[in-house]
Amino acid sequence: MRHFVWLLYIWMSVYYLTGCTNHGTAVDEGIPLIIDADTANEVDDLFALASAILEPRFNLLGITAAQFHTSPLASDTTVLESHRINRELLALMDREDIPALIGSNQPISADQQEELSQAAQFIIDQAHRHSPEQKLHIIILGPCTNIAAAILHDPSIISHISVHYLGFWHEPETNVYDLKEFNSGNDTLAVNLLLNTEGLELDVMTATTSQHLVFEKKIVDQHLKGQQGLGEYLVNRWDNYNRWWTRKDPEKREWIMWDVAIVEALARPHLSTVETFTTPPENTKRYIGIHTNIEVEEMEKVFWDKLDEFIK
Repeated sequence: MRHFVWLLYIWMSVYYLTGCTNHGTAVDEGIPLIIDADTANEVDDLFALASAILEPRFNLLGITAAQFHTSPLASDTTVLESHRINRELLALMDREDIPALIGSNQPISADQQEELSQAAQFIIDQAHRHSPEQKLHIIILGPCTNIAAAILHDPSIISHISVHYLGFWHEPETNVYDLKEFNSGNDTLAVNLLLNTEGLELDVMTATTSQHLVFEKKIVDQHLKGQQGLGEYLVNRWDNYNRWWTRKDPEKREWIMWDVAIVEALARPHLSTVETFTTPPENTKRYIGIHTNIEVEEMEKVFWDKLDEFIK
């Protein structure tokens, strides 16, 4: 009996030391990743999160909910709406083992004295579990609020994280920036904090580049319509969302998958070209990476391969 207990003790020690999860994989397998998303704002966020949850090259450590307030559809509780959708997606995909955290419901303030949200604390905690040699990756699909708050509260995480931000417009030939873009506009102080933070590894998937990844509704319906669970959930989101920013394509035959582009680019770097540029002249002069070109057809194929396999 004592022999059995001793063997059990050894097995349990190895189990926890190797960081095994209830899915039988080690926590250090794949790219360690947190996704921060203003999911309730749009349609493409949901498609991007579904892709990231299914991506075998990711070790998805958590999804954090972000606020948005400049949309005419925005309520007073946008972060809670994003959090609700995040949880619904995880439940539909049987991945409730992935933590979902609530971020700040407001942009950072000028005095930078924000109360620490669940999301910001989670980012700090996970960053300290990584190192400058093996960084924690963070994809930002909305405003930079939660990541900026984490850096403000604990600057020691800067060397431990690699940030991948979807935002602003950029002209590569002239290196001219336009920060009058939805994600950037929902927390201008936060995005400038990231641009000004020396030593922060920052890559940006601009709206200029990601706008080329466009899904057609007829193709989405071919793959997802009539498929219970995740399939119908994504189709219903597309059908019922009020696309307020444009009068073009009133039948919603197409949708720009801005957020999908940054997810697939991180998972498969060969599908995107990243070039080095200096920050805008009004910011601290330093170098950041900017995605200047993406392989749209291959990105869409990879996306549908993952979704089709899951639905089957």
